Amino acid sequence: MPLDYATLELLRRNHPSWRLLRADHASLTISFLHRVFLASNVRTMSQADLVEALEDELYVLREQRGAEAFPRSAKDYLNDWADNDRGWLRKFYPPDSDEPHFDLTPATEKAVVWLESLTERAFVGTESRLLTLFELLRQMSRGSESDPAARIAELQRRRAEIDTEMERILAGDVPLLDETGLKDRFQQFLQLARELLGDFREVEDNFRVLDRRVRERIALWDGAKAALLEEIMGERDAIADSDQGRSFRAFWDFLMSQSRQEELTGLLEHVLSLAPVAEMEPDPRLRRVHYDWLEAGEHAQRTVARLSQQLRRFLDDQAWLENRRIMDILHGIESGALAVRDNQPSGGFMELNEMGADIELPMERPLFSPPFKARIADVELEQGEADVDADVLFAQIVVDREELRHNIRLALQDRAQISLGELTIQRPLRHGLAELVAYLQLAGERPHTVVDEAVTETVQWEVAEDTLRRARLPRVIFVRD
Repeated sequence: MPLDYATLELLRRNHPSWRLLRADHASLTISFLHRVFLASNVRTMSQADLVEALEDELYVLREQRGAEAFPRSAKDYLNDWADNDRGWLRKFYPPDSDEPHFDLTPATEKAVVWLESLTERAFVGTESRLLTLFELLRQMSRGSESDPAARIAELQRRRAEIDTEMERILAGDVPLLDETGLKDRFQQFLQLARELLGDFREVEDNFRVLDRRVRERIALWDGAKAALLEEIMGERDAIADSDQGRSFRAFWDFLMSQSRQEELTGLLEHVLSLAPVAEMEPDPRLRRVHYDWLEAGEHAQRTVARLSQQLRRFLDDQAWLENRRIMDILHGIESGALAVRDNQPSGGFMELNEMGADIELPMERPLFSPPFKARIADVELEQGEADVDADVLFAQIVVDREELRHNIRLALQDRAQISLGELTIQRPLRHGLAELVAYLQLAGERPHTVVDEAVTETVQWEVAEDTLRRARLPRVIFVRD
């Protein structure tokens, strides 16, 4: 695509990535979506979980910059980001679920990856890139060579190099990669692994666009079925037989091999155990990156399956004949919706009468219970004063468990784990032992909490002025989900 003035002006006005970079709250949007989706390698997230995460983010920012900095609610921000005018999130309903879910769009991921390239990198490896280029050139040269003699000569040369290397190793000369070489290649692996997950989002989005076009054509089609099927299947075959489709199919066949999965698992375990790689503190989720590739590929396969399901419904002649009138009504609604999609009318568009039935089962009615009759003793009251300590009435303690959960989430926003002792130093106990017990109950409810019996830590709180209480207990570590 030529980057002339007209093309760039069109991208500036219409492309979601450019709109994201020009948005008023671009820093909030990009930082939050990067942390929740890309840094955590999460494909989809339910609306409830995403709203809760964004509320925590907004709470911290409002504490720093004031409540007027971000006046809208988290749900409003998410719906705005998923609007067609923005196109930064995809809002959808998964099969068999009535709760909306969100996923990143390929345009948003491209903008975030470009911003990451602007930051300064502490280590820039070039050797691994050069070796990758050489290896790609060798593969293209070998794969395009049609002369058998040349292919045999190349194989013999490679066999001679392997024999020479084996002789050197048997003689005690074992060449090893130094720390710089290991870090260089591992950094290249991280970059390619992330780019591969981004490619999956784009492939899935292309199939989703095809599925949407198929639904639109079926809704507006009034001709013969054969012509429509020929047009749809021709487009679907064109995508499947394209370079992108063939590459995706080859990748999927390669990754679905059980032996390849086991080989990848073994290689990842070995590489991540190397000391130079461990010094780079890689993400622990990297051990299962090939399973993340499988999950991303399954999303694309499900989109293709929905396309096939749409065609099967169209081919169901019996249902077509029995429900002809219903289908005509539905097609009329779909045609009307598509006609006003880009120019929505103002005011009320469609009204539906509320429908419902109040059902009361006989066994749900409560049984009769006789009223309680208070017994009043006929005792003569005596006049006088009683020495009763009324301080007990004002010494009741109520521990807010939601506030404690909020303290844990805030502490884990900028770190992967925190112990109970460190948490009580940041946020001292106000209700003493009762609050400490509540923290321990929350630790038991969280699935990723770790208790280290070998280490003991001390938690203290202030009872009165110049009076401290201390409790010794095994170290309790809260881990980010």
